[in-house]
Amino acid sequence: MPSPRQRQVLAEHLKKPLEDYMALFPSVRILRTKKREGLIRTRMLGASAATGDVVTFLDSHCEANVNWLPPLLDRIARNRKTIVCPMIDVIDHDDFRYETQAGDAMRGAFDWEMYYKRIPIPPELQKADPSDPFESPVMAGGLFAVDRKWFWELGGYDPGLEIWGGEQYEISFKMTVLE
Repeated sequence: MPSPRQRQVLAEHLKKPLEDYMALFPSVRILRTKKREGLIRTRMLGASAATGDVVTFLDSHCEANVNWLPPLLDRIARNRKTIVCPMIDVIDHDDFRYETQAGDAMRGAFDWEMYYKRIPIPPELQKADPSDPFESPVMAGGLFAVDRKWFWELGGYDPGLEIWGGEQYEISFKMTVLE
């Protein structure tokens, strides 16, 4: 956990320097809250301020690769009640080696203790074209795209969720029930 001084330095860096840098991107807006709201209420604030047809959630620890967004938008254009997650490649934390998931499609699942896991798709459920989308019982919570109106029809997130880790289950279960 950062010290009070580290938090102060970070807070200073996220004010004017961030605003100056983001001014280079006129379509990006910075939203600020008066107090720390936590992950879910902050995501809800961003979604409520969004004006586009699609809302994309991308956690700060995620890095988007080249052309990662068009396939997501394509799937939503075909069916607005689709929530789409990109393939999740990995950058090794020890040596920063990039490990692609291409051709090794995984889907979200959870164990009896409700821990999120990525498991291989069984051969009998794999499609001939590995780029074809597949259904997953649970999606990753930190990176996905969704039709903005569908997100709100689902009820958005429960603002009572206080900590990271349950949002992927909540939105996945809502989508399954209301679809």
